[in-house]
Amino acid sequence: RNLKVVTEALRGLQPDLDIRATERFDILMNGCFKISGTASRLSRKSSYHHCTLLHSADPVALSTLLRPSSPGIHSNATPSISSPVTNLTDHAPSLQWEELLEALVQQYNKEFGLCATSSLIDPSDESLFPGVGRMAAELCSWEWTFGKTPKFSIETQLELTDKHLDLCCPAHLLMEVKNGLVDRCQLDVPTDWLPPNLSVQISEVLVGERFCPHRAAAAVTVLLRSQSGQLHRRMHLLCDAMLSVIG
Repeated sequence: RNLKVVTEALRGLQPDLDIRATERFDILMNGCFKISGTASRLSRKSSYHHCTLLHSADPVALSTLLRPSSPGIHSNATPSISSPVTNLTDHAPSLQWEELLEALVQQYNKEFGLCATSSLIDPSDESLFPGVGRMAAELCSWEWTFGKTPKFSIETQLELTDKHLDLCCPAHLLMEVKNGLVDRCQLDVPTDWLPPNLSVQISEVLVGERFCPHRAAAAVTVLLRSQSGQLHRRMHLLCDAMLSVIG
């Protein structure tokens, strides 16, 4: 019903715009440009829902935020699909966000039989929303971002380049993550690049660590210190490639 509120409000303001909702609960302009997306999570004690609506967003800033998922990730989560986006003002330049806000309020009242008026609020105001700061901190924490993430795995190929010898080498990485911790790590690296025992040591030292670049980097630092020369350089290249996958 929330999606209906948004689409009906937009149609009321700009009847000539081609706006429609999709089965993924997005809103498209002209059948292909996304102007709104939603996400939600339901749990035993709480529920989360957010909805976006692109009125006049900075496209450059937006592109830096919409980083696509890393290749090779496998999970049971709903996959994110990249879509071209557009602003409402690209198609209706005279549309002011104040009138858009008012239209949304009026349509919401109509849909749910209310008589509320619009007002601007500070979402971080503890007097209005007691505990919101604590909840925001929780949602930004590693414990939530990865600790609450369903089990997933990463299977990808790492491209290694030893510039000193002008040598390139592919390596295969398989990593399984459960409750935010590395549950399994397997590295297949050609033996002419790195001795098998060192590949195994790198894999083993990551098992049980948080899926976090800082913790992973700290875990392999001791191994790097134990080597020198070419082996140290190649282990460093391999570890850097793995850390780039973690984030």
